[in-house]
Amino acid sequence: MSDTAQTFDRSYAAAPARVRDYFDLLKPRVMSLVVFTGLVGVVIAPGHLHPFTAALAVLAIALGSGAAGAINMWYERDLDALMARTRNRPLPAGRVEPDDALGLGVLLSIFSITLMAVATNFVAAALLAAAILFYVFVYTIWLKRRTPQNIVIGGAAGAFPPMIGWAAVTGDVSAAGLALFLLIFLWTPPHFWALSLYRSDDYRRAGVPMLPVVAGARETKRQMLLYTLLLLPVALAPTLLGSVGWLYGAVALLLGLAFVAHALAVARAADGRLGHPPAKRMFRFSLVYLAILFAALPVDRWLLG
Repeated sequence: MSDTAQTFDRSYAAAPARVRDYFDLLKPRVMSLVVFTGLVGVVIAPGHLHPFTAALAVLAIALGSGAAGAINMWYERDLDALMARTRNRPLPAGRVEPDDALGLGVLLSIFSITLMAVATNFVAAALLAAAILFYVFVYTIWLKRRTPQNIVIGGAAGAFPPMIGWAAVTGDVSAAGLALFLLIFLWTPPHFWALSLYRSDDYRRAGVPMLPVVAGARETKRQMLLYTLLLLPVALAPTLLGSVGWLYGAVALLLGLAFVAHALAVARAADGRLGHPPAKRMFRFSLVYLAILFAALPVDRWLLG
């Protein structure tokens, strides 16, 4: 850990931590997306889980996501203190002790994996463990500070939840489960690069080698467009594999074309535009894209069987 982190560690003492501060350590916004995509995996998987068992599986996914988030915040508290977007988080703001955050993350990791194994099966539990370990050790500790490909490789951690939900029902990983994994895996880079384009000063100040900082805006835009194009056929895979029907396929095609259109708008925008509005719009649309796409999966299943 850097000298900056040690300086911040010595500054804790002032404000007592509140329940909300500990909840914020779990990255609730990220957790909500994880819970949603994991639930969709449970719902569309062939087979049946008792509603109570399904709820336990989704709870385990949520707690595993929160555990990884808490450990990530513990490790990156020095970076968070340097960035306007993150400096008011519980650790850099001094509202939670670092050891408490680490302890919470480790305990929730163990509990969530155990809960998944007891409630469903060991395949789902192993996938949950892999997701947590990948996010903490591969993305947070190894990649984040070392390579502009941190989001590309590290995005695998966020792509696990629907595959975990699928495995909780079926006990295996099928082509359809892998398709859901790939969908989020390919969505992650353009989603985060859109954010990093209009937040590049933050990342530059913190020394995080995000692609716009290392390779420049033009290369970032090129790769964003490439990933949205790759995402088009992958998003159609659940329909092509027969897991869902044409309703989802139509939604995926329309949303995919709109995502490509946003990437083209970003590519055409001048690199020096203040705040980079097209990138900001693409970042917001990317959240809508994933939410509607995953909502369309169970809707298609319920309406078309």
